[in-house]
Amino acid sequence: MSQDAPVVFVVDDEKLVRRALERLIRAAGFEVRSFASAQDFLRAERPDAPACLVLDVRLPDLSGMDLQQELIRTGDELPIVFVTGHGDIPMTVRAMKAGAVEFLTKPFRDQDLLGAIEQGIKRHRADRQHRREVLALRHCYESLTAREREVFPLVTSGLLNKQIAVQLGTSEKTIKVHRGQVMHKMQAASLADLVRIGEKLGIRRSNPASGLSQRFRYNHSRPLLFKEGSS
Repeated sequence: MSQDAPVVFVVDDEKLVRRALERLIRAAGFEVRSFASAQDFLRAERPDAPACLVLDVRLPDLSGMDLQQELIRTGDELPIVFVTGHGDIPMTVRAMKAGAVEFLTKPFRDQDLLGAIEQGIKRHRADRQHRREVLALRHCYESLTAREREVFPLVTSGLLNKQIAVQLGTSEKTIKVHRGQVMHKMQAASLADLVRIGEKLGIRRSNPASGLSQRFRYNHSRPLLFKEGSS
């Protein structure tokens, strides 16, 4: 299976239900992998592909709602379509607030399920593309020197070269060189483009009104810039 071919995971403890869902989803053109429990799903190796999880609420041991929370805890953004014969409004609200694509109560129309799956896969494909773009930008950012990383947020704040020079205690000519290197290394075609890149990386803009020279460090665990000494 190619990395762009979507896959649908089904987790339901009733064998007949799993088989029926498999037939329906496969007939719609999707690859399907089914599991009888949340634990089986968590232990399984998943392909690197756009995906969606069709998840029953009531499962042995670890419930569907518990599995959703576990995926959130581990940072797994796999879209979930809940299906249940025992849903209620509070449960539905909780699942949707936690990011579920849909919450379907049995019996449901086949098209409702397939539509929700398509929506989930579309969301996951967009999330994957965004993560790839951010990863590539992080690699570009790592190529910047320490001084260029200081210049980056000042440039995206709209400061002129001479204003940046004053804040960093250097010459306008030197800042012009650093600014050009930032634009080149970050592959930014314009200032607006660099601003969008900074937003994707979570780089905070400097406050031009503060008039203070600020030094920044890059936190590798979170794509944000922080003042030295901050937590």
